[in-house]
Amino acid sequence: MEIQQLELLQRTIDYIDEHIKEDINAEELAKIAGYSPFHFYRIFRNVLGYTVMDYVVKRKLQHALFELASGKKVLQIALDYGFDTHAGFTKAFKKCFGSPPSLYRLHCPILPPHKLNLKDLFEKNLGGIVLQPKIITRQSFWVAGKRFESYVPNVIYTRDAPAFWDQDGLNDGSVERALYETLSPKKHGEYCINLTNDIHQDYFTYLFAVELDHQAELPSGFMKFKVPESVYAIFKTPLVEKEQFASAIKGTWRYILEDWLPSSSYEVDEKGYDYEYYDEHCHYWDYERIYMEIHLPIKEKSRG
Repeated sequence: MEIQQLELLQRTIDYIDEHIKEDINAEELAKIAGYSPFHFYRIFRNVLGYTVMDYVVKRKLQHALFELASGKKVLQIALDYGFDTHAGFTKAFKKCFGSPPSLYRLHCPILPPHKLNLKDLFEKNLGGIVLQPKIITRQSFWVAGKRFESYVPNVIYTRDAPAFWDQDGLNDGSVERALYETLSPKKHGEYCINLTNDIHQDYFTYLFAVELDHQAELPSGFMKFKVPESVYAIFKTPLVEKEQFASAIKGTWRYILEDWLPSSSYEVDEKGYDYEYYDEHCHYWDYERIYMEIHLPIKEKSRG
């Protein structure tokens, strides 16, 4: 990606933020970037992972989310951001964040959304952009799986679980098959749970697991674990092709720790456990572009 091309796209996303409550059309943005509409649409989607207008709508909703914290009525916010009805705004909001505005208001950010820096995101090798996370409260739940441990200096900062998937049992899928055959979980999805809680140790310990829906006898070498109730910020990695998947996960962790957390109203809740969640949307044989989720336990930062 040429620096000049990133700068031209940066100009358009800055324009979107500066005119977020106005009507914005793709042709106007193409002119700002200095491209033909066809060329602009293609470049925009390749770089950011979204169509132009899909990004505009999602960005409007991110700004609207911040305004929910002020106590403004949802209908007024909807009208301010160009949605004709309360219902239309709510439908778009639920599609983007996974819950209605009335529920999300409980955990609204007290700061406006981050200004996107495409050059910085490109250097993190994300393969796209990371949107404002969903924030949910999840009740405690049980999982069962196999524990893995690897030596990595300063591992508490790297969050580099994908690098360890070459271990015996993971690279050939035998552990995954054993879990599904033995436990028959109700829904497909694997958890990679970070069990490392000592900042001074140089070992990354994690549990590769599925949900435990019922008490069952576990094979030798497997363990069960209760994940405590927590408030989570849920980040989706950008939609990328298979070859970019591992780097997108690592880049998303960097974005969370280096960009989102320092400037958000939250901090990591150390009583909880962060985990990576892989469901059918990371099956490259079913989808042209894939993603996974990072679930981070959070609490509001102390004020004052």
